[in-house]
Amino acid sequence: QVQLVESGGGLVQAGGSLRLSCAASGSIFSINTMAWYRQAPGKQRDLVAAITSGGNTNYAASVKGRFTISRDNAKNTVYLQMNSLKPEDTAVYYCKLSQRRSVYLDYVNYWGQGTQVTVSS
Repeated sequence: QVQLVESGGGLVQAGGSLRLSCAASGSIFSINTMAWYRQAPGKQRDLVAAITSGGNTNYAASVKGRFTISRDNAKNTVYLQMNSLKPEDTAVYYCKLSQRRSVYLDYVNYWGQGTQVTVSS
């Protein structure tokens, strides 16, 4: 079992910055992907950014150039640095860890409880 705990959400003005953190614990394998998703009211949950244990990253087009994902493998922690925030970034942000214990098995996804990010005009 894996547990994910997010922190760093809050209320900021447009143009401001926040840094989200997500610490993972439990049965974590060395090869995995950690990611940030977000979900605004009435909308689907969308990928914001992802990073592999090897450091490869992917970003949603809407945040590319403004957000930066990073991780500390020793701490099993992933970060999301959010700059130049816009009101449309307002959402609940969720941390996800995806891993498999063998190349012959399916990936298993674990989710955090979410943290609210609100960007005011």
